[in-house]
Amino acid sequence: QVQLVESGGGLVQAGGSLRLSCADSGRTFSSYSMGWFRQAPGKEREFVAAISENAEHTKDAHSVKGRFTISRDNAKNMVYLQMNSLKPEDTAIYYCVAGLFVSDKEDVYIYWGQGTQVTVSS
Repeated sequence: QVQLVESGGGLVQAGGSLRLSCADSGRTFSSYSMGWFRQAPGKEREFVAAISENAEHTKDAHSVKGRFTISRDNAKNMVYLQMNSLKPEDTAIYYCVAGLFVSDKEDVYIYWGQGTQVTVSS
């Protein structure tokens, strides 16, 4: 079973940067597409970004395009989300996910982390 643990969340001022990390305890990390979703208080969960098994394909939400970059290091069983030019509306719990292929649909992702809080102040 794949077990995902997020880290790197915290409080940052608008315009700042954070890098989220996701560690996978599984043995077949390189066989999964990986991604990030987020959920703000009182709002529905939304797709952020995803990356394919070989890192040749990525997909980003329109709301973060040009600001966030997803990457992975299969040798370390890690996936990252570099977040630049952060805005208050980026405030949310960010979840690391693993699934069958790159998609913005929740049902594709089989494994979910417990989330890490990102708070962007104005």
